[in-house]
Amino acid sequence: MGLKYVETVKSIVLFLLVALSIILTFSIWTYSPRYETIEQFPPVDISIGDKKKIDEIIKPYKVVFNFEDALKGTTDSDKIDRIMDKITDWKIADITVVDENFTAEDISTLLRKPNRFTVFFQSEIPLSVYDSVLTIEEPTPEISFNQIVVEWNSDNNAMTVYFVSKVNKKLYSARVKAEDYQSLYNSILTKGREFQEFKEVKPNSSSYLVVSAEPVETIKYTFLEDEVSINKFRDALFSDANAVRNSQVGVHHEELADDHALMNVYSEKKTFKYVSPSADSRELANSSELLLDTISFVNEHGGWTDEFRFTYMDAKTRFVRFRLFLHGLPVYTDSSSSAEILQKWGKNRIYSYARPYYRLNSQYPAKTEVELLPPGTDIAERLRKSDMLDLDAVEEITPGYFMKYKPGLFIMEPAWFYLINGNWSRFSPEGLGGELIGLE
Repeated sequence: MGLKYVETVKSIVLFLLVALSIILTFSIWTYSPRYETIEQFPPVDISIGDKKKIDEIIKPYKVVFNFEDALKGTTDSDKIDRIMDKITDWKIADITVVDENFTAEDISTLLRKPNRFTVFFQSEIPLSVYDSVLTIEEPTPEISFNQIVVEWNSDNNAMTVYFVSKVNKKLYSARVKAEDYQSLYNSILTKGREFQEFKEVKPNSSSYLVVSAEPVETIKYTFLEDEVSINKFRDALFSDANAVRNSQVGVHHEELADDHALMNVYSEKKTFKYVSPSADSRELANSSELLLDTISFVNEHGGWTDEFRFTYMDAKTRFVRFRLFLHGLPVYTDSSSSAEILQKWGKNRIYSYARPYYRLNSQYPAKTEVELLPPGTDIAERLRKSDMLDLDAVEEITPGYFMKYKPGLFIMEPAWFYLINGNWSRFSPEGLGGELIGLE
């Protein structure tokens, strides 16, 4: 009787085993473990200071109006900004070459003519970079300039904009739409009439040099020492901060390095220099790309800790300089510290980066004193009488600040500075001429 059902039992057991196998296989395929929710942490912010736009970094330092009956001008940053606000609204078109061999003497002739005003920049600027500031009808030509000259004609309510390139010895003209003349006449020329009296100090020279004929009111500032932690720059510049090795080289000298880059920190001067040797490049750079790359690099880590402005570029050496400014005036110092951001751009990335890591609390100085600088014409006359130099060699005379750094304090002293062969010197009354002090 039992043997009768053996085969039936075997069949049932086999069926159950096959069914169980199918169920287990399906369970394995479809199994999804229940993980605990992982807390999401925000990304690490390595932004040190501000990010800035082109019009905050590339700015003119002087504007001079040549009226029929007067020469007026200003180096006041707020007044210049208001003029530029109007110019940036103009619709500029049809930029064409006027002269491809525009010499220094030709520039002087152009600027000396009446019914025009000139906007001065400290260095040549690629127009394809500055077209984000000006309103230029496309396409933007690949040109550069260091002066913008605006000529007006009240007889027919017309004006012409010129772009002057001192380095390339070229003059370009552009057409401005007629409706923009009212902006020129109602806002810019009216304000220009109220500016300080200026005077040309080398009228018979091939170079055009105009300075204030009135005293210049300035403020002497004293700031308490403040600095950005060097670790913030370390985290921003090195790919892996944990791989950085620290070495104390001297009392005021520290080295930070990984296998690819080196940073030398000079605590007494509050400066550092970062170098990435593998990024070195000897290729000629495109000026527009070079300037944009170096600005973007500083923006990436918010490196504009104070008011820095573009002042110089050399595409051959791939070198770019940004100078510290204080309330619109350039800051210079001696070898005790630095007032510059210096970059050398390598192959698609930074090669060297030197700068201060102090910070000025410009909104809250510890002390302020109003000071009157003598007229620029007085400085020019003192330089003319000096046996130390030839006034004809002087390219520019402008007010600025000389920074004295003492432990715990930054003292900003107003002074006059003059430019010869690309080098700035502070005017020293005691020296009856100038004091070449290795300004940075």
